[in-house]
Amino acid sequence: MAESSNIQSRQRLTIRISRNSLSFSSVNPEGQVVYEPYTVRSGISMAANLRKAVKEAEMPRQFSRAQVMIDTPVLMIPIELFDESSINYLYSHSYPGYSSDEVLFNVLPDLKTVAAFSINKDLKLVVGDNYEDVTFFHTLTPVWRHFNKRSYTGVRNKLYGYFHDKKLEIMAFRQNRFKYCNTFDTERGNDALYFMLYVWKLLQMRPNYDELHIVGDIPDREWLTNEVKRFIERAYVINPSGEFNRSHVTQIKGMPYDLMTFYIKGK
Repeated sequence: MAESSNIQSRQRLTIRISRNSLSFSSVNPEGQVVYEPYTVRSGISMAANLRKAVKEAEMPRQFSRAQVMIDTPVLMIPIELFDESSINYLYSHSYPGYSSDEVLFNVLPDLKTVAAFSINKDLKLVVGDNYEDVTFFHTLTPVWRHFNKRSYTGVRNKLYGYFHDKKLEIMAFRQNRFKYCNTFDTERGNDALYFMLYVWKLLQMRPNYDELHIVGDIPDREWLTNEVKRFIERAYVINPSGEFNRSHVTQIKGMPYDLMTFYIKGK
């Protein structure tokens, strides 16, 4: 069932697509965020799932314009080295399993970076067949920008971990650039602990001074948070409600943190 929260109105459907999940959201004329997850059917492609969802779900039929959040592997390119003519070559060599996909990119001037990502061509075709004026951006774009700004609060270095879709995104920032950005597949707390401590050591962060902040669908939540604090004194779990001033968006059941951040902080 769709749930809602107060926010400025936008007349565009937001489609969030990851490897195992699909959802629709928008801001209605009353300024309320409406969220409608769709149960993905296994055994058929995401393009086929989206085609069925457009016919079966309530929200997709109400819009002609869309913006699509895509969660596929991302290649970060320093903006001063970016060359659009070479982006397909770079991406296919970095992620050979996605060589048949179409490569898209978002320019992030505030982070001095270009984020290249891919979309299945059939999936893009389904989107184009059903919506006009479509824009695409990577799912993590709102999170990157929000955490970069957040990293300037206080004097300590900060490492961030965002859990979603059975993955862990680890990132750190310095002088409006990525200091580190990587994705780890993980469904278990002990694996997540290893990855975070590995990156912490790699970046030579100080266990008694610097900070670790984690958020999202944290596996083995109580165990992991307790274990992290054994090694890192200033380790915190981000509470979206407290972070975003008790915005009603944070109370929408099942909404991922990246989508909350998008509606509250923007793309």
